[in-house]
Amino acid sequence: MDRALTVDDLVIAGIALAAGLLAGFLLRMSLRWLGKHADRTRWSGDDVIVGALRTVVPWAAIVGGAASAGAALPLTRTVQNHVNQVLTVVLIFVVTVTAARVIAGLVRAVTSSRSGVAGSATIFVNITRVLVLAIGFLVVLQTLGISIAPLLTALGVGGLAVALALQDTLANLFAGIHILASKTVQPGDYIQLSSGEEGYVEDINWRQTTVRALSNNLVVIPNGELAKSNMTNFMRPEQQLTILLQVGVAYDSDLDHVERVTMEVISEVMTGITGAVPDHEPAIRFHTFGDSRIGFTVILGVGEFSDQFRIKHEFIKALHKRYREEGIRIPAPARTVALQQGSVAIPQQRSVEQAVVEAGEVSVARLD
Repeated sequence: MDRALTVDDLVIAGIALAAGLLAGFLLRMSLRWLGKHADRTRWSGDDVIVGALRTVVPWAAIVGGAASAGAALPLTRTVQNHVNQVLTVVLIFVVTVTAARVIAGLVRAVTSSRSGVAGSATIFVNITRVLVLAIGFLVVLQTLGISIAPLLTALGVGGLAVALALQDTLANLFAGIHILASKTVQPGDYIQLSSGEEGYVEDINWRQTTVRALSNNLVVIPNGELAKSNMTNFMRPEQQLTILLQVGVAYDSDLDHVERVTMEVISEVMTGITGAVPDHEPAIRFHTFGDSRIGFTVILGVGEFSDQFRIKHEFIKALHKRYREEGIRIPAPARTVALQQGSVAIPQQRSVEQAVVEAGEVSVARLD
């Protein structure tokens, strides 16, 4: 425009800018009220969407007010174009950041709902966020009149060099994607590797898998190593599992009585301990004539891996107490030892503990 700036132009521009600021404030207050209602719903996706709208809608109102103020001023065509470009870039930036936040939040909500008790797998969240930001950056360049074709060509040519330089990083990235896509491991699973590491999977990101051991320490495992390792997943195909406890009784025990008493103890423990599975049918299987006892296995069902320690603890205490009340003996291992006195060997029965105490004075030999 060729005319000079007047007071009316400034007043109109100020009104337009103030209207944009006021609209942005009112919209933010309205969306905050809407967010409180969204918190009451079970779906976490509406919280993400409302939170994003609280960012982008007020900024859009402010940018609209600034654009109206710029249009009311007698600016030259060149200055007007620059102002419009700046406002457009600001709006695209806000929309891009908001879209990245919304999509990443929705991905996090979906992965959390499918993976159980632990945190979401951030590898998908990070990849989604980077892709949305990259698209927004390309749109900004195109808006400013910068051709993105040479940039894409350069990225294509340099991609090979980057791939060679980041072999380990890319290997861990694709290994993490493969692990999650195949659903062999999900956050919340309890795993044990052939190398000895074990614990609950906390998160799987673009480079590594974080495992929380029962000692509450974090074990960091590269995704590539996890994909190549032999692994036991105690949560797949189902969370409930079976545990085996080894017990032994004396040879003079009535095995029918032992079985009946043991089943009664199992029934008491499985119905009164948190984490037990009362619907699981327990079993007792005699299997070994040992040196001093008849061995059998008790098979119990537990809700998940960490529950077994509490159930074993309570079961052993209850079984030991009941066996003492019923007169069922759990004998200590015994061996036949020979005490050398001159040229005469006197065989005697000694427990293992006695033999160890006397080992400094006599020679102990096992007679098979």
